[in-house]
Amino acid sequence: MATKAFQKIYTQLEAITKATVALRAQGISNDELAVVDGRLAQVVKTKGDLVTLQVFAGTEGIPTDAEVTFLGAPPTLKVSDELAGRFFDAYGKPLDGGPEVEGREVQIGGPSVNPYKRRQPSQIIPTGIAGIDLNNTLVSGQKIPFFADPDQPYNNVMAQVALRADVDKIILGGMGLTNDDYLYFKHEFEAAGALDKIISFVNTTEQPPVERLLIPDMALTAAEYFAVEKNEKVLVLLTDMTLYADALSIVSNRMDQIPSKDSMPGSLYSDLAKIYEKAVQLPEGGSITIIAVTTLNDGDITHAIPDNTGYITEGQLFLRTDPDSGKVIIDPFRSLSRLKQLVQGKKTRKDHGQVMNASVRLYADAQNAKTKLENGFDLSDYDERCLDYAKAYATRLLAIDVNLKIDEMLDTAWELFGTYFSKAETGIKQELIDTYWKGN
Repeated sequence: MATKAFQKIYTQLEAITKATVALRAQGISNDELAVVDGRLAQVVKTKGDLVTLQVFAGTEGIPTDAEVTFLGAPPTLKVSDELAGRFFDAYGKPLDGGPEVEGREVQIGGPSVNPYKRRQPSQIIPTGIAGIDLNNTLVSGQKIPFFADPDQPYNNVMAQVALRADVDKIILGGMGLTNDDYLYFKHEFEAAGALDKIISFVNTTEQPPVERLLIPDMALTAAEYFAVEKNEKVLVLLTDMTLYADALSIVSNRMDQIPSKDSMPGSLYSDLAKIYEKAVQLPEGGSITIIAVTTLNDGDITHAIPDNTGYITEGQLFLRTDPDSGKVIIDPFRSLSRLKQLVQGKKTRKDHGQVMNASVRLYADAQNAKTKLENGFDLSDYDERCLDYAKAYATRLLAIDVNLKIDEMLDTAWELFGTYFSKAETGIKQELIDTYWKGN
């Protein structure tokens, strides 16, 4: 061991796995950064003077006498208004060829906001997607995941939400993105001229999977700067949290920790919760809203990742392909926003709740009619009209490629009611029918 620029340099590793190294060192704290044989690493475990470091780029080729220097601090991000419009890697370094950001250095992964300082969410965040705005209205300060099979175009949906959402800042945290996905996001944001309000932190499939673990904390540290210090409404988009959890599993398994359900670490719930609980509505008006993608394995929501996510978040949005229209829709049966009642009819038109309920009930009647048809039963006139309505409802409202304002969604729903049903069949209150009915 030698001394260099007042930093101790250690040269004796006691153990090396595929992702970690262990050595004896004094005065080291959890989460502290270090350099191992020229590679960035982070302390993930201390036991007495035995320190375990997670090496982000992997440990292949590192000798037992490799130099290890501790940097004395956890990962940080420089925060300032200069973050806007930029693309960064997992360490907060520019990916877009632009200059380094000048700003105040802030430790990432800090605590979430004290519950006493929180306010009940009450501001609507319109996205232009009826499966969200009409049926599962998003509220500032909410945390909600997209559940989707890997073949669904969830990154396209995230890009659409980013470009349409009525917020001050959008922060994208991309984990395990293909190079094509990264370039897609970059092109979409640039083409829309929206770069000035979008900040992106990206880890691609070409980079070490363990680096993904830094992305959510980087994104949320930037979000906290704009929400807390600038009182801005910030939307954080995280994709894909399944790949984040897989990176947790890689590190956990290589540290010989006993795996829990589905080979996930026992700490999965708290690891996910510390990210999602950063969602907040602040009393001064700033807010952090989190929408995250969780990809499913053959639609399995009992897997540890979606299962734990469902307990932490305030609902979920399910993507699926509608067989009748061929459109990708947000499934009205399996999707849920637990906070929608805080804004529906209060920040939106008074007919919102009744229209939403009638739309989904009639869509459910169409599914019952389809079951009757499949089982060889005769269909009634009402059944036939329900089937026609369901196709139109999926095409004109539920499809993710439809972009409407909330009042336009409500008007479209009324138009569909008037086309396929009588007033009585909708089950909507008479006073609302008198005001909004569009039909005979």
